[in-house]
Amino acid sequence: MIGYVEAPRAWSLTRGMARVAGVNLPDAVLEGWLTRAELAGMVDRCQTCTASEACTGWLSRCARSTTLPAFCRNKSEIEALVC
Repeated sequence: MIGYVEAPRAWSLTRGMARVAGVNLPDAVLEGWLTRAELAGMVDRCQTCTASEACTGWLSRCARSTTLPAFCRNKSEIEALVC
């Protein structure tokens, strides 16, 4: 299982944004679409983001979307993984 115990909130938000877009991040790593280093970079970007409240609110209201909000620092990376 891929996870980030040192940044659980950032991992949860990053994974949540991907889930809404229909992307399973651990599967993307296992299937070679994303490296562990790239995933770690995404979690790091999320951890330093100042929009976590907006992110949490958006995730609580949105079940599925292929377009992520502009404030998401991982928007382009996640949207690039959408099939």
